[in-house]
Amino acid sequence: MDWETLLCRERLGKPVASNEELGRTPFHKDHDRVIFSGAFRRLGKKTQVHPVSSNDHIHTRLTHSLEVGCVGRSLGMRVAEMLRGELPAWCEPADIGVIVQAACLAHDIGNPPFGHSGEDAIRHWFHQADRKGWLEPLTDAQRLDFLSFEGNSQGFRVLTELEYHQFEGGMRLTYATLGAYLKYPWTARHADSQGYKKHKFGCYQAEYPLLEQIAGKLGLPLQAEQCWARHPLVYLVEAADDICYGLIDLEDGMEMELLDYSEVEHLLLQLVGDDLPETYRQLGAKDSTRRRLAILRGKAIEHLVNAAAEAFINQQTALLAGTLKGDLVEHMHPNARRCVLEAKNMARERIFQDKRKTLHEIGAYSTLETLLDAFCGAVNEQHAGQNLSFKHQRILDLMGNNVPKPDWDLYRSYLRVIDFIAGMTDLYAADMAARIRGVSPA
Repeated sequence: MDWETLLCRERLGKPVASNEELGRTPFHKDHDRVIFSGAFRRLGKKTQVHPVSSNDHIHTRLTHSLEVGCVGRSLGMRVAEMLRGELPAWCEPADIGVIVQAACLAHDIGNPPFGHSGEDAIRHWFHQADRKGWLEPLTDAQRLDFLSFEGNSQGFRVLTELEYHQFEGGMRLTYATLGAYLKYPWTARHADSQGYKKHKFGCYQAEYPLLEQIAGKLGLPLQAEQCWARHPLVYLVEAADDICYGLIDLEDGMEMELLDYSEVEHLLLQLVGDDLPETYRQLGAKDSTRRRLAILRGKAIEHLVNAAAEAFINQQTALLAGTLKGDLVEHMHPNARRCVLEAKNMARERIFQDKRKTLHEIGAYSTLETLLDAFCGAVNEQHAGQNLSFKHQRILDLMGNNVPKPDWDLYRSYLRVIDFIAGMTDLYAADMAARIRGVSPA
């Protein structure tokens, strides 16, 4: 791969280039299109780790995405400064920074309500539906899209199909930004064979022609049928996400009184050593732990950004060859790598087991089961050519202009149901499910 091709400024769905604007590059436009989209705005009411809470300091998907975007921008600019002689003459560090930032902002844009438990609930429902024979009309590849449902694939559909120019390029982002977004540039057939977590894939069969087009424009090497090497900037997006949710989960854990400040402080001090900000040294006994952690966390993120940038430069040959194994965190210096991994382990063992979170996850299954039973049941009745019952007709009416047409195949119809449900906020999904069950929300 080469940087001139990887940083393609052309737009998906728009063959004619836009006129250049003073002070606003094509990549800045990508950033703005993500920020102003309805799908991005709805992240404000979607779960990050903890349920959307009355505690205003707990992160949502929106605040998480904004923070990841900030770290990603710093990473991109740092790497670009170090690569100045190898990038195209027209490319400034700010260009790389905003490409990574835009991809970071979009990285969770396809997540359904209730976070990762929502993803698992949708997969679980389709496995049950498959046993009932509801997926029989689909091809094996189409069935896998639902059985391995993944927020990254839904996000790719949001960016390229659903927002703004619907089914005509979507947001019409540049190929460079779409490449940086595509953490998993392969279809569901490779979800369990690429050395990543189970179910991870980046594209439904419906968008496969778009993935093929993007990979061609960017010069991504084909590694197998329907599977390409990752764009190098993906590793910066992934590192920014790892850094943020590694450290920010701990901050939320303190807010939820699941972790003590002393143990979080100890972890971060192991990373920053004596490189403490003067403001931190001047803190007194009356200063809140929240303020102390904010200052220390900022310095820790600076160290991790430096470590990730250095790892990227050291691994550039493998990155451009599409052969790097693992993520960028694995290639950081030992102190940085240990900090991120220990933060993740602490969150997994101490935060993710909280009963409040457990009850929320159980509720996610009940809510999404109700919605999928209702909407997919109505679609099945319509697909079978039956006269719709009054109930199913009213259920489809809830989808407005997005309702599947009677002559559509079942795969396309199910996708529209997923588009509708995955786009809901936690509270909207819970409210609609309650009303479908005949329960009036309090």
